[in-house]
Amino acid sequence: MSYNELILINLAEKFNQVPCIKIEKIPQSGSVRLYFRLFFENRDSIVGVYNADLKENHAYFTFSHHFLSKQIRVPEILAIDSSCQYYLLSDLGDETLYSFLSTHREEEELSEETIHYYREVIRQLPLLQISGKEGFDFSVCYPRFAFDRQSMQWDLNYFKYYFLKLTGISFDEQLLEDDFNTLIDFLLEAESNYFLYRDFQSRNIMIYRKKVYFIDFQGGRKGPLQYDIASLLYDGKAAIPQKYREQFLEYYLDELEKVTDFNRKDFLLRYDGFVLIRILQALGTYGFRGYYEKKSHFLLSIPYAVRNIAHLLKTMKLPIQIPVLLSVLKEITESPDIPGALPVFRTKREFHRICRSTEEVLFLIAVHFLIPVGNRNMLL
Repeated sequence: MSYNELILINLAEKFNQVPCIKIEKIPQSGSVRLYFRLFFENRDSIVGVYNADLKENHAYFTFSHHFLSKQIRVPEILAIDSSCQYYLLSDLGDETLYSFLSTHREEEELSEETIHYYREVIRQLPLLQISGKEGFDFSVCYPRFAFDRQSMQWDLNYFKYYFLKLTGISFDEQLLEDDFNTLIDFLLEAESNYFLYRDFQSRNIMIYRKKVYFIDFQGGRKGPLQYDIASLLYDGKAAIPQKYREQFLEYYLDELEKVTDFNRKDFLLRYDGFVLIRILQALGTYGFRGYYEKKSHFLLSIPYAVRNIAHLLKTMKLPIQIPVLLSVLKEITESPDIPGALPVFRTKREFHRICRSTEEVLFLIAVHFLIPVGNRNMLL
């Protein structure tokens, strides 16, 4: 048994006043936080968390207490260790909006239950964005207090260094940076005095006892309205069909109008720009987590993001000139080395069925859509 498990068991037994009979590690995803599920006789299970990042923990604790005070459904913090590196949460089970969607869809159609849950999430989002900012001290946000120029530059450079440069596509770096700055200037014109969840996607929304709950909001900060709904509707592997994206966006705008005054025309003017920067940030994450950290399931998301870019290039109407960025994106979507040679799989099991080992998975990805021909031997 690890040291982290011993600390969490001790904390949980002090909280519950009964012995812990079992502890199980919950599989990690993108973060470095460690999650465990602790079991007790005749008591509900508890989730234990270890995170050495004290600033991130402080942001999470502060957001959690604030949201609960606003009747926003998030996990309850049950106990915090004196080091503030270990804490206990109420257990919301394992079903996420993504896992529900994955088992309740047929081709390009969503089930009525799935539509119901998406509409409930979207109905709650304006409350998060508006109530989430009321009386909140954004100085505790980490690593940035706002989705500002610095945040956007980080995201775009994440895309450039951890995805674009790996593709082998040639580009003029200074001209691309100029386009990045043009896009940032345009997006910074949006009203941004709202709570921005930052990672508002289907894996961070739990379904527990027929209700939706929100998790992993520690990266929240002050920001514009458009970003979170863009994150939800263009969530890579969720692959929401376009007709539902349009319906859900209209529903969101109608719900938003019930809680705040805003300019719908101005919102839509910049919406595609926020969709774009979110997808680019996601591609950077997929490259970093998948290629550098060798987490193959992140690489499986790349074709979905590239297809989202292909759709966006056909429909996006931005009132700014970003020719080099658009040219690079067009080349990504048209390159036979990136998305086209590999089909989009609905599940990891479906993908791994043709691959007998992690090395084969990484090699297939490298050959088909991530690494240029001259660099393909670097994975093996």
